Amino acid sequence: MDGDTIQFTRMEDGTREEYQLLDRHYRRHSSGFPDRVLEHLKLLAGDPIGYKIDRFQHSLQTASRAFRDGAAEEMVVAALLHDIGDTLAPENHSDLAASILQPYVSAATHWIVKHHGVFQGYYYFHHMGGDRNARDRFRGHPMFEPTAEFCARWDQSSFDPDYDTMPLSAFEPALRRIFARAPFGEHVGEARASW
Repeated sequence: MDGDTIQFTRMEDGTREEYQLLDRHYRRHSSGFPDRVLEHLKLLAGDPIGYKIDRFQHSLQTASRAFRDGAAEEMVVAALLHDIGDTLAPENHSDLAASILQPYVSAATHWIVKHHGVFQGYYYFHHMGGDRNARDRFRGHPMFEPTAEFCARWDQSSFDPDYDTMPLSAFEPALRRIFARAPFGEHVGEARASW
């Protein structure tokens, strides 16, 4: 090894010392993850793309409603980040948001975020030639009602320019606490494999 750089060009040729060095770099890089998430969330500000508020305000408003309803902290953070994938993955934004959250939240919260897009479709798919009941393929799943409730109470109603939306600074400490958790740690609760 030469200082702070590994020597191999093929992973199979790496040594224990080189992988330990890479692990130190990874840990240093990972410590900035919450800052990168916050910066990407802010990229949703600007163009309202036809709505009365932009996607950033929608995200803050969804989190504000969840917070004021007494939702658990990780659910408030999930509400804040549920649409973070809108700019990078508009056709599967739910999957992207869920992937960001997955290592740090429960299986239940992950499932809600991952599937909220099809559940949100209940409110508009039929206006666009789609099936508003597409979510019914999950009927009977233990997370059906919680996901429908997430959309009904917080997501679909968070496009109001007159709502008293909380600022990002109100949610930043909670976001940092969630992302400070050990990835896939004890907070996960139930086994992910069951879902």
